[in-house]
Amino acid sequence: MGKNLRISRRTALKGLGACIALPWLEAMTPRTVLGAATKGSAPLRMAFLYVPNGINMTEWTPKEEGAGFALTPTLEPLKAFKDDFMVLSGLTADKARPHGDGGGDHARAMASFLTGRQARKTDGADIRVGISADQVAAEKVGQATRFASLEIGCEGGKNAGNCDSGYSCAYSSNLSWRGESLPMSKEINPKLVFDRLFSTTAKGDGDQARRDRYKQSVLDFVAEDAKALQSNLGANDQRKLDEYLTGVRELELRIAKAPPTVDLGSNKMNRPNGVPKDYKDHIRLMGDLLAMAFQADLTRVATFVFANDGSNRSYKDDIGVGEGHHDLSHHQKKKEKLEKIQQINTFHISQLAYLLERLKAVKEGEGTLLDHCMIVYGAGISDGNAHNHDDLPILVAGKGGGTLKPGRHIRYPKETPLTNLYVSMLDRMGAKVDSFGDSNGPLPSLEG
Repeated sequence: MGKNLRISRRTALKGLGACIALPWLEAMTPRTVLGAATKGSAPLRMAFLYVPNGINMTEWTPKEEGAGFALTPTLEPLKAFKDDFMVLSGLTADKARPHGDGGGDHARAMASFLTGRQARKTDGADIRVGISADQVAAEKVGQATRFASLEIGCEGGKNAGNCDSGYSCAYSSNLSWRGESLPMSKEINPKLVFDRLFSTTAKGDGDQARRDRYKQSVLDFVAEDAKALQSNLGANDQRKLDEYLTGVRELELRIAKAPPTVDLGSNKMNRPNGVPKDYKDHIRLMGDLLAMAFQADLTRVATFVFANDGSNRSYKDDIGVGEGHHDLSHHQKKKEKLEKIQQINTFHISQLAYLLERLKAVKEGEGTLLDHCMIVYGAGISDGNAHNHDDLPILVAGKGGGTLKPGRHIRYPKETPLTNLYVSMLDRMGAKVDSFGDSNGPLPSLEG
């Protein structure tokens, strides 16, 4: 390392009203950590990324199984990461099905995706579904980080009212549930997420206003601490810290340039101040914040909702698809509509590729940050026209700290519970459960 300084994993750069956690450095003493796949390794992280309204499954599902599968048109943007992800076919979210409750597939799809539980059909205050897999992990490993979990998204919502055939808006607006009646509302404003990650206490709130007033960077407040630390680090750690702090500043500048408001598709929902007008920029800013939170070990558990299920967002400014997403999902097998759905699917996958690129660019231990992640990407509906919840489009990226073998397409038997995947992931996170939701065991073959 060049210098003998050893620092705690919890060391942070501090200044007036600011606190910036550090990335993984060689100077940090190896130790067993909660959420680590192996002793002395970098901590293991998990994230769940959700897309709405189903997928054009013909253009999603690889024909071949195993490592020799060919990328389908929708998965083509992930070409550079083919050895970093696996496609899992055959998984089912049974509790998203009606089971006598009639319509409401979009609400049930999102509510059951991470809980594996049937949502109570109500648009009143008596909502009930179940704790989600991310929160089970957060309860176990959250004590090791500044934030037990991070919930972000790109489309707002509400926790009351009727949003889907008698189901509360809480079901179609929230992916994460701390308890059966307690949704974890997502934050969609990147500025507020940034301030949360890099601000301290109530005292810091006043200093945040001061930073805004004088156009000061959060780095200005920790500059002295950063300079003192860098002088005692080895060359590799100095480079890592410089790259990390540069990334923080660039992200801060991008957020500061975001336009104030814009209408959100046909819903005419005003986005809050600090949200980019361009949807792609919005997704990527949130992805950058997620990557930064993982890199600095601010949290090891996250959920990221690209859009609420049932969203009728227009993609005219993004890819030239002007019709609402939900309207198109009822394609009636019409070729033109299916092609437009596939364009939207490919757009979403391109944003996943951006996040994976960010995670893979960060060197951590003997590998990369992506190597120490389990990133689940998928939807609670497979075909939007049929509203079916079997054979879901599910993808898992990252090597899980060496416990996953990506680069494959695995086809599971029909009706295999999606929650079996979560049982296996929770075990790897050090949050072992015998069962979860409607699971019937761990999901085999993930390690090869």
